[in-house]
Amino acid sequence: MVLILGGFASGKRAFARSLGFRDEDMSADAFDGKPVLYGLESIVRSDPDAAEALSKALLQKKLVLCCEVGSGVVPLDPKDRAYREAVGRLCCKLAKEASAVVRVVAGIPTVIKGELVCTYD
Repeated sequence: MVLILGGFASGKRAFARSLGFRDEDMSADAFDGKPVLYGLESIVRSDPDAAEALSKALLQKKLVLCCEVGSGVVPLDPKDRAYREAVGRLCCKLAKEASAVVRVVAGIPTVIKGELVCTYD
């Protein structure tokens, strides 16, 4: 599994397409069998307590795309802080298990762990 991180609209899906994945290969459903999951942060927001259970399903994906949510001002609302914490901890766990971790900024991917040898047939 390759974890792809970046800000909102930073080019994560375009980068996934450059690896040979099509829009039909991508889904926001962790359990649908498609090789690419996008919007991990939205899935965790809907159920922060499910983050741990998600990790096994996510490790079966080829790519997992997630917006970075931990930068900036710490939210005052405890629920928002818990959400950011859950996303961050899940991304740390996925990054540890991932064969590669890529951060995309302004459409430019930077490999921060491993080697990117992933292309989809």
